[in-house]
Amino acid sequence: MSRTVHRLELVVDESVLDDNGHVNNVAYVQWMQEAAIAHADITGGTAATQEAGCTWVVRSHHIEYLRPAYLGDRIELRTWIGDLRRAGSQRRYRFVRIEDGTELARGATDWVFVDAESGRPRRIPETVTEVFEVVGETETAV
Repeated sequence: MSRTVHRLELVVDESVLDDNGHVNNVAYVQWMQEAAIAHADITGGTAATQEAGCTWVVRSHHIEYLRPAYLGDRIELRTWIGDLRRAGSQRRYRFVRIEDGTELARGATDWVFVDAESGRPRRIPETVTEVFEVVGETETAV
C-alpha cells in the first residue's frame, strides 16, 4: 500500500443519508477519520506514535462540499499528508464518485502530536515522520 496517497472505497448506504436524501456532512468527517487511521496503520505510523508514548488529536477540520453523494454511490476517498511541522501535521482529503470521476468534496484536518499522558504537544520524532511522505497538491489532482 502506498506511503503517499491512501485510497479507501466507500459505498453510500441509508445510514448516512440526511433528510434531503444525500450523504450527511457528519458522515464525511467520520470517513476522514477512518481513512486517516487506516493510512497511519498501514504505514506503521500508528505503531511508531504509540512507541513514542504519544497520540494524535484533531485541532480542526475543514470540508468543502462540491456535489452531493446519493444512496448506492461508490466513492473513493483519497488521503495524504500535506505537511509535517514541529508538533503537527495537515492531512488532506478528496472524495471522488467512482462511476463518473466527479469530485464530491475536499477537506483537510490539522492534527497535533501530543504526549499520551500529559496531553501536551510534543515534537514529532523522526521515527514517526519517516513513515510518511509529504505529498504536493498537484500530485493528487482528480
